[in-house]
Amino acid sequence: MFFKKVFRKKDVYAEIIERITGVYPDQSSIYKQAFLHKSIIQNNQLQSFESNERLEFLGDAVLDSVISNYIYHKFPKKDEGYLTKLRSKLVSRQTLNNLGVKIGLQELMQSNLERASKSVYGDALEALIGAIFLDKGYVIAQKFVEDNLLQNHIDIETVIQTETDFKSRVLEWCQKEKLSFDFKISETEEKKGKLYLAELIVNDEVKGKGSDFTKKKAEQIASEQFYREIIAK
Repeated sequence: MFFKKVFRKKDVYAEIIERITGVYPDQSSIYKQAFLHKSIIQNNQLQSFESNERLEFLGDAVLDSVISNYIYHKFPKKDEGYLTKLRSKLVSRQTLNNLGVKIGLQELMQSNLERASKSVYGDALEALIGAIFLDKGYVIAQKFVEDNLLQNHIDIETVIQTETDFKSRVLEWCQKEKLSFDFKISETEEKKGKLYLAELIVNDEVKGKGSDFTKKKAEQIASEQFYREIIAK
């Protein structure tokens, strides 16, 4: 009996999870749910809670906790404002989306999207962290974030120097150039919630557009478009 257990053939799916996370799962079903996009629910007679959104919610909280603890000890002389801004950069959609692709989550995603955006992989990464937390506990989830993500795939010094508050940069530039600056906001109802559409208006002309499920992020996307096309050149 002992030898049967020791030499038991490993599950192929579990081995993929082990390759990505560094740990062999005890409950593969949790990880499978982490990669089940809501778009696949409708055509497979599944309930909405069976998608990866609940795990994404959990993983987001775990990630925030791990990142906060990590940078708190890494930068002992930095104040709360500095740490808050750095944490925001490390857990930003762009950072998580890129990380999700880097570690190969596209290999496991299940969705009915014709063309998956990178945001699908950022959401799945948070769901994966939630799955590790449920399956292995906080310490293992923490080790995955710190060792597999922060140590192997993120250059914190580069992140520190990366501009993310494009709205403030555009505002400063417009004030310097004595140009008017405003946003026109509209809303549409989507299944996931209210989608905000932001148009950046500079001197009565539309200079950038952005959409997101938060007004703040939509404005940042519109500002980034203008910043990269005009100001950063």
